[in-house]
Amino acid sequence: MARDIQLQRNPAIRYALLAIGWLSVVLGVIGIFLPVLPTTPFLLLAAACFMRSSKRFYLWLINHRRLGPWIVDYLDGQGIPLKGKVYAISLMWLSISLSCYLVPLFWARAFMLTSAVLVSLYILRQKTRVAP
Repeated sequence: MARDIQLQRNPAIRYALLAIGWLSVVLGVIGIFLPVLPTTPFLLLAAACFMRSSKRFYLWLINHRRLGPWIVDYLDGQGIPLKGKVYAISLMWLSISLSCYLVPLFWARAFMLTSAVLVSLYILRQKTRVAP
């Protein structure tokens, strides 16, 4: 799976994109285990940054045994597996509910609940990938 890779010519921008890309990879991996951090958006951001800064890192990420499918399936329009949708929405609402219980600030609760509703709607609107 090779997309049109156009590397940034400006070295400062290239290094900034590399740094953002690696930070996104780290946050995406943490998001696999921590439900309050979304995995796929961080991995997509990393892929976009690497696509413009390092062909080697871009190919490493999309061909990675564990991380690659998150990116490739989304970019190819194959959708999200039903199990993944249920897992993501369930864990998100569990963590948001706990956070709302622990945080007494109305504005913080409103922000968390609004975010959870919008993310849930986004996930539900994505195509559901049929199991192979």
